[in-house]
Amino acid sequence: MTSKIAVTRWIPDEALKVLAEAGEVKLSRADRPLTRDELLEFVRGASAIVGMLHDRLDGEVADAAGPELKVVANVAVGYDNVDVAALSERGITVTNTPGVLTDATADLAFGLILTVTRRLGEGERLLRSRTPWSFHLGFLLGSSLRGKTLGIVGLGQIGQAVARRALGFGMRIVYSGRSRAAGDVEKTLGAEYVSFGELVRSSDVVSLHCPLTPETRHLIDADALKSMKPGAYLINTTRGPVVHEAALADALEAGEIAGAGLDVFEAEPEIEPRLLNRENVVLTPHLGSATVETRTAMAVLAAENVASVLTGGNPLTEVRP
Repeated sequence: MTSKIAVTRWIPDEALKVLAEAGEVKLSRADRPLTRDELLEFVRGASAIVGMLHDRLDGEVADAAGPELKVVANVAVGYDNVDVAALSERGITVTNTPGVLTDATADLAFGLILTVTRRLGEGERLLRSRTPWSFHLGFLLGSSLRGKTLGIVGLGQIGQAVARRALGFGMRIVYSGRSRAAGDVEKTLGAEYVSFGELVRSSDVVSLHCPLTPETRHLIDADALKSMKPGAYLINTTRGPVVHEAALADALEAGEIAGAGLDVFEAEPEIEPRLLNRENVVLTPHLGSATVETRTAMAVLAAENVASVLTGGNPLTEVRP
């Protein structure tokens, strides 16, 4: 019997070709996330599901798909949208797409750092609005990065890539996380392991690269923001709910921190309204992995995971409970 592969949203042709060799592909034509009811109906009879970070992939979805479901491939590194335990209990393999988006996300994170600290967004908006201006020594002054401290929360692959970029700008690196990095990593990056509390107190830029878990949800809350330096900046390219957006808006309004750069949002695609009109906030619509090369590589890796499992092989990048 031909395997049926349900793909919940558009993916590049390169990935579709891989999937087509492993089964019959059913691709959603909706240019939006499927509603819950649509998703449950869409996956019926599927042997494999290729899902996106906006799809909640859990036991209910597996039960709707039926007994033929063998693999769920999440086209993302993070898998907070996947109930790995529930799927594993049903004998379903879960995969993600690590590694291939490291540099693209790190580039975006550092782009946010430069844009908010050097006030590039403000400058562009000023020009586009045709506001009169002239050069003077106090005009749109930003903050230099050389000699400043970058605090990285989560020194995994992406966190390390951001640190490498920061070294080129003469920044000092401190980091926190669930575990300490290998000694050679610390040595190469000149990175110092500190507590989360020390990181937020001492850093001039705090960049978030930790996964979203129950422990990291609202990790950046009102208390953490009050602990930051008044001249510090917050950067988030991991998952929106790591930051309490309302608390961030409060902190910015109170002048508790200097600014923020956000690529992800707590109730994505919705955004805390008070952030939208702040000049010291840079906002991008989840573009961390948004290069042709990276998004293609993500989709192909997800497809290869599916093809391997459906043909009796081992997954390339399995997520375990």
